[in-house]
Amino acid sequence: MKNIPKLLLDTNILVAATRNRYGPSFALLQMIRLKQITMCCSPALFLEYEDVLKRPSQLAASGLLVNDIDAILNQLAGIIEPVTTHYQWRPQLRDPADEMVLEAAANAQAHAIVTYNLRDFGPAKLFGIPVLNPEQAFQHFGLAVIRSSKP
Repeated sequence: MKNIPKLLLDTNILVAATRNRYGPSFALLQMIRLKQITMCCSPALFLEYEDVLKRPSQLAASGLLVNDIDAILNQLAGIIEPVTTHYQWRPQLRDPADEMVLEAAANAQAHAIVTYNLRDFGPAKLFGIPVLNPEQAFQHFGLAVIRSSKP
């Protein structure tokens, strides 16, 4: 049986997925929805997803409504692997807002953190956690990219 990668997604991946349904971030979310990837997330990070995705500027950029974001988050809530943060290792990162991402990944024993802010997560290697962008995640785990066809 093939090992299913367990990934922790930074908020910027969900932002990118809601803005471009033909990009690699959206494809990653599709693979999570199809249970080809396990997504792990702490309650604090999930609340950040909601906060950022529902900001007026983000809604305008994505073309989605609050109800659409609720539907996306409800679906994710039903399939993610919840992470309880037992240990905190702060401070490790330059950006204090990224600390909860690293802590959730470490506590979940995630196979990787997926983000577009690769430089910000350099210390993750101390925990043995690769930090990859979506394209690198597909390559690293040998995943076939799922693409929506353009109309």
